[in-house]
Amino acid sequence: MSGAALRVLRAGALTTVQDLGRPGYAHLGVPRSGALDAGAHALANRLLGNRPDAAALETTLDGVGLRALAPLTVAVTGAPCAVRVSGRAVAWGAPVRLRAGAELEVGRAESGVRAYVAVRGGLCVPPVLGSRSTDLLSGLGPPVLSAGTVLPVGPAGPDPVRGVDVPALPGMPGELVLPLRPGPRADWFEPASIAALWRARFRVSPASNRIGLRTEAGTRLIRARGGELPSEGMVLGAVQVPPDGLPVVFLADHPVTGGYPVVGVVPAGPALDAAAQARPGVPVRFVRAR
Repeated sequence: MSGAALRVLRAGALTTVQDLGRPGYAHLGVPRSGALDAGAHALANRLLGNRPDAAALETTLDGVGLRALAPLTVAVTGAPCAVRVSGRAVAWGAPVRLRAGAELEVGRAESGVRAYVAVRGGLCVPPVLGSRSTDLLSGLGPPVLSAGTVLPVGPAGPDPVRGVDVPALPGMPGELVLPLRPGPRADWFEPASIAALWRARFRVSPASNRIGLRTEAGTRLIRARGGELPSEGMVLGAVQVPPDGLPVVFLADHPVTGGYPVVGVVPAGPALDAAAQARPGVPVRFVRAR
């Protein structure tokens, strides 16, 4: 421990600690968890010279307010937003130095949903099963942030703070395009319904969360057989189809088993990162994965 820390002044709508998650424990009933926008989380750590698995904050829509209890360096990535230090505007997507007592205000997302606030040295809340991630489904990891929480910061590593490879400010996508690998239960649906899936236009539902991106207002998939499956293993990116026929894309806090058929899987990567930033109402389209 370095003795450095951040105090939460304003917790925002939903702010959690996230790192790379807990892959490999599904056989124990433990979800994967971890940062939803893995690319933005990785960039924030890279800017600060942190290890890729360093824990950072993931905010939802309206940001977070923090006070540095020691001199620190932070970076904000993900959803573009106003960033201020003690009332003064500072850079998004770049290292920012904080004096002891300085207040960092990460504002409302101007596009997208989730911002990432990393600190040089990483957040050092106690790990659970090798990860510091908050898992909303299982309750593992640190609790959702609340005002007054103190977050310890680890010692800085040997890598220097960087000011490179920052992308231009991303805009809100006009359409979320998700590559889909059919199976393992595509045969549970009418062939005509599967064919229609590639032409269908859905919308992101307001019921979406860290567990899954829910869709609405699209072509409903019609089953070719009745009954239900015995529960079987679920993976990140699995597209499960509940009885209403509208696909649900499983994200980081997804359950490890499920009984609804999985029509296909969206591979991990930029498409799932984009799903993490898609707001309610954004059009969704599935295309065949290459």
